[in-house]
Amino acid sequence: MTREDAEAAAEAPRQLSLLSGFPPRPPRPDTKGVGAALLAEPDPVARVLLDTHVPHLDRAFDYAVPAELADTAVPGARVKVGFAGQELTGYVLERAADSEVMARIQPLRRVLSPLPVLTPEIALLAEDIAARAAGTTADVVRLAVPPRVARVEKEVEQRLAEAPGHSTGLSPHVPGPSHDAALADYAGGPEFLAELGAGGAPRAVVEVLPAHPAHDWTDVLAAAIGAAWRAGRGAVAVVADQKALARLERSVVDEIGAEHLVRLHAEDGPTPRYRAFLAAATGQVRVVLGTRSAAYAPVDDLGLVACFDDGDENLVEQRAPYQHVRDVLLLRAGRSGCGALFAGHAVSPEAQRLVVSGWARRLAPAREVLRVHMPRIVSTADSFHAARDPLASRARLPETAYRAAREGLERGPVLVQVARAGYAPHLACERCREPARCTACDGPLGVVSRRGVPRCGWCGRSAHSWACAACGSRRMRLVTVGALRTAEELGRAFPQVPVVASSGEAVRAEVPGSPALVVATPGAEPVAEGGYAAALLLDGNQMLMRPALRAAEQTLRRWFNAAALVRRARDGGVVVVTAEHESAVGAFVRWDPAGHAERELVERQALGLPPAVRSAALTGPAAAVAAFLADLELPAAVRVIGPTPLEDHGAGPDGGRPRTGRCCSSATAWPGR
Repeated sequence: MTREDAEAAAEAPRQLSLLSGFPPRPPRPDTKGVGAALLAEPDPVARVLLDTHVPHLDRAFDYAVPAELADTAVPGARVKVGFAGQELTGYVLERAADSEVMARIQPLRRVLSPLPVLTPEIALLAEDIAARAAGTTADVVRLAVPPRVARVEKEVEQRLAEAPGHSTGLSPHVPGPSHDAALADYAGGPEFLAELGAGGAPRAVVEVLPAHPAHDWTDVLAAAIGAAWRAGRGAVAVVADQKALARLERSVVDEIGAEHLVRLHAEDGPTPRYRAFLAAATGQVRVVLGTRSAAYAPVDDLGLVACFDDGDENLVEQRAPYQHVRDVLLLRAGRSGCGALFAGHAVSPEAQRLVVSGWARRLAPAREVLRVHMPRIVSTADSFHAARDPLASRARLPETAYRAAREGLERGPVLVQVARAGYAPHLACERCREPARCTACDGPLGVVSRRGVPRCGWCGRSAHSWACAACGSRRMRLVTVGALRTAEELGRAFPQVPVVASSGEAVRAEVPGSPALVVATPGAEPVAEGGYAAALLLDGNQMLMRPALRAAEQTLRRWFNAAALVRRARDGGVVVVTAEHESAVGAFVRWDPAGHAERELVERQALGLPPAVRSAALTGPAAAVAAFLADLELPAAVRVIGPTPLEDHGAGPDGGRPRTGRCCSSATAWPGR
């Protein structure tokens, strides 16, 4: 080795420390020539994924396995390693016989637990998701593996030591009722269950019937989970929130028994969540239900992945790399070769694309069956009702909706869906109608109660001395009405009827079947015993006019989900929708979610919008965005839109306003890519 090579080798550790953000570490001892008796045999090398946020460390690093750690440093185990003078946590990805850097390799410092919390399947899945969503594998693993609770690990290790090989989830049969009849009304439903029960991997998109007196969406998922479980295979089912999870858990418990499943949900607390996770990781159970993170549950011999209402925005991860549960399950189904089921009262364009491409089959009831179970849907914007009530387009509660509520209260509870939570989220100047803005941060002003003081929705400051910047007036008017204000108005209109609010932080899961007005925001609608007698879907135009690509799709999904809680038309169930959007309202009145999704998909393909294309947005100062795009060397097939100025969020570090560029490319043929 020349003198220059020796100096470069000595400088490399310091450069790596500067790039990683850690302080320089002291020189490492040279382990060349370490006796074989001091290292594990066989496979003395562990490839470790570091739990770090540094992007350029997103790869495996080799470490020597001391002989005393040979039996505990198994693939998937949590370990402590030295890196750049720091002690970091990592996961053993695999054991190997040799390493390219064997002469200077460091040993593992210790094994935190021999339990395999990061299975090989989930590690490979995390790599796929990171590559797809332009993130790092460590960020995905941090979402997939819950925080460690040492006491729970000791409990599981002791239990496994006392009863090695014991598992409560491997029994092929369980006595009790079955929900197989839940798919009897769907064309192809019995065949789907039969193929799943025979060990196959069918994939389907299910358009769930509304207001079924015997089987709801939870029974559809429970039937599929039970078929996979009785075949000796595992299942993972993901829902959007705690309310839906509680309903699904009850149905699956009826199907296979409570001892054969666990639930993963952050609100259960760190200890119960980690205990449930380890039960799946160690093979004690093979069925996992939960919210977003449950999509990564380490289930043995996975036979089915399922998701309800894949269009729900709660299924999008709020942390980097911001992946969607639907994409996670698609990648997992493709990698493991298991069955897949996406169910919902509405159909997202992405789910419809799975059907159109042939990746999944469509399971839907026949029209005559659908007509039996759906409620009667009335639009106040059609010609008949517009002629009877000329002011219906201006009134928030038209006469048709008021009459439906009054008649419905004679039979049971009435659901009222409103767009926003709170009392009055937005205010405006009474004289010139200019939006009322905070004088400190320019945020929107609103009130949280009838006698509340206007406050800023951004900084929380009170607006005692507010004056309109345009005309100087000090008087305000309501622009948007929230759930609390709506409940107050309905309470005055129906003084003898109890009013129940479900929105924001106070979400009700269930309400009794007695007459009551239930005011709820989208997604917070409680389930009524015996179903609602009527439903009023207010603020439809406001939801449809949002400046977003998915405004019509999301509004229609919320309507379908609310209408599915209403009794059948033959039982007096009626739904009144107050909106004028011809396409969305028409699809809702006909109860045609797949038709609307297919039209959305065709339009987006023509316009080059997702899911027909994949897109990525870059945000930053204009010079930085331009330099980044130049370094990317994008192929000619990729279309670059922008840069365009963002909203006023303050000056960037170079004195200019932040800008964004958006890159779009055509989607590949396989929908999971």
